[in-house]
Amino acid sequence: MSFLRRRKAPVNVTPPDSDHEEEKKEKKKEKVKTKNEKSKKWSCVDSCCWFVGFICSVWWFLLFLYNAMPASFPQYVAKAISGGPSPDPPGVKLRKEGLMANHPVVFVPGIVTGGLELWEGRQCADGLFRKRLWGGTFGELYKRPLCWIEHMSLDNETGLDRPGIRVRPVSGLVAADYFAPGYFVWAVLIANLARIGYEEKNMYMAAYDWRIAFQNTEVRDRTLSRIKNNIELMVATNGGKKVVVIPHSMGVLYFLHFMKWVEAPSPMGGGGGSDWCAKHIKAVMNIGGPFLGVPKSVSGLFSIEARDIAIARAFAPGFLDKDVFGLQTLQHLMRMTRTWDSTMSMIPKGGDTIWGGLDWSPEGYYNCSAKKLKSNDTYRASPNDKENLEFMKNVNYGRLISFGKDVAELHSSKLERLDFRGALKGRNLANTSTCDVWTEYREMGIEGIKAVTDHKTYTADSVMDLLHYVAPKLMKRGGAHFSYGIADNLDDEKYKHYKYWSNPLETTLPKAPDMEIYSMYGVGIPTERAYVYKFNPQSECNIPFQIDTSADGGNDSCLKGGVYSVDGDETIPVLSAGFMCAKGWRGKTRFNPSGIRTYNREYDHAPPANLLEGRGTQSGAHVDILGNFALIEDIIRVAAGASGEDLGGDRVHSDIFKWSEKINLKL
Repeated sequence: MSFLRRRKAPVNVTPPDSDHEEEKKEKKKEKVKTKNEKSKKWSCVDSCCWFVGFICSVWWFLLFLYNAMPASFPQYVAKAISGGPSPDPPGVKLRKEGLMANHPVVFVPGIVTGGLELWEGRQCADGLFRKRLWGGTFGELYKRPLCWIEHMSLDNETGLDRPGIRVRPVSGLVAADYFAPGYFVWAVLIANLARIGYEEKNMYMAAYDWRIAFQNTEVRDRTLSRIKNNIELMVATNGGKKVVVIPHSMGVLYFLHFMKWVEAPSPMGGGGGSDWCAKHIKAVMNIGGPFLGVPKSVSGLFSIEARDIAIARAFAPGFLDKDVFGLQTLQHLMRMTRTWDSTMSMIPKGGDTIWGGLDWSPEGYYNCSAKKLKSNDTYRASPNDKENLEFMKNVNYGRLISFGKDVAELHSSKLERLDFRGALKGRNLANTSTCDVWTEYREMGIEGIKAVTDHKTYTADSVMDLLHYVAPKLMKRGGAHFSYGIADNLDDEKYKHYKYWSNPLETTLPKAPDMEIYSMYGVGIPTERAYVYKFNPQSECNIPFQIDTSADGGNDSCLKGGVYSVDGDETIPVLSAGFMCAKGWRGKTRFNPSGIRTYNREYDHAPPANLLEGRGTQSGAHVDILGNFALIEDIIRVAAGASGEDLGGDRVHSDIFKWSEKINLKL
């Protein structure tokens, strides 16, 4: 009966046709309304996905257009915009002058610009054998970021491979011709050398694993031995002509280490004898060399920051510190990069003698308000023109790190500082058990962090103590491979150890009087020199110190966004790139006993005149300078047989000689 009632009820209450139509209309309206409400819901993830998709689509579309257009089209448009023909590339120009391939050429790439590939990995890296983990498209970074970080990290105790992981440098010219698709490193220089007859038989890329300490590249990969053998082979197969070596960035320090290693007796050295460099090397043309270190390396080791990252953190506070999609970005990067011992090769060398103290620095007064004009303009303002003297202000560049803008500006007599060196590392930060990413800051505790900030400011001397305090494991490994002082007596037996070989202030150049050494670098770009920091109170799992981007000195100040700038190539200050060739090695000195001729060649930065110029043919930026036509022309002329005197000797736009004279260094 109950079943009959259930079946019967609908029949008795069946509405007329008109009611059915109204019901259908109501349901249709409800569906439309629901659909509209859903369409109005838009999450942050949707926005990010659409933004990334839009950027990628535009990028691939532009890349397609670039590859589809005729090769002559950019030159045609550039000619129409500038009103004149584009200049010939240096290789074409010099080929017309009759220059041909002569001396073999060796490239030595710098940090991060050389490709690295996987030879053995963990389960998460299945299918990646001999695929690039560094360089190329960086596809695996986006697909499996934590796996990528695991494989790019080295052992925190040894600084070598972690168990079950082998990442090795890519070999050949392709190792560093392009960093990523469309982003050249050595490609433009290689192409111009090819125009006068160079090819792989007389060009060699001395690729190495830029993550590990210089001596360990020999211990693990026999890289130094392979460089030695390749240079000897190139000299022997090219009629005995010596090589022209072209190191860039950290590769400058790596090759400095090589020149000592190759002549040192085995087993520590290569056993080539004291005249090996004299027999095999015509010239060393260093590009953007951090001979005396880089202040940027201090901020990188201290808080994994530079100017750009600090600005990003200011726009999105906490975003890079938080666990976003399972990745605490800055903490993971700090853990990874603190296993890369090579980064310690670029810590500032020479202490306060070179970089300045609490109240002085070699640069002293510098005009940060000078504006650079574009490359097709006829006049380019010098950063220290006499008419701009009124804009120059004294800056305490010697204070590499200051906690607070007022601390950075006060005279040392008014500073109240507490010594952190004897401070005990106290209670752990609260709730650190919930932090997934380990950094050494978690072991410092509240008292240790407070001791660092109470010291107020740090010069090049005290920065070393600071890094030993906040990163003891890193600095313990680094102390076995690198040194940062100034030698009192270079005849002391201790300086025969490899830890001193990459510091030009604690070693001597080879006895090769016919060899030439060039320091070639960009100028005219604000370059990081010192930093204003602040304590990050929300530091349970975060890095407790960060650059204070609110610290700003005004329109004409050298202080912008917590960073004091000076003249340089955007990465290497002029002082570091130019001092050794301007003074330390100039003539016969205790660092240059055979009187190797040295030259400073500066390239005044000019931004590209239009978008079709790409990264510019007159750029002085740290990597973009490898596409600078003037620099490429200098290199080709020397490779073809010219000397530094044939190039005109020094070419200087900065005050490097004046600054060098202010440094009281025993020569």
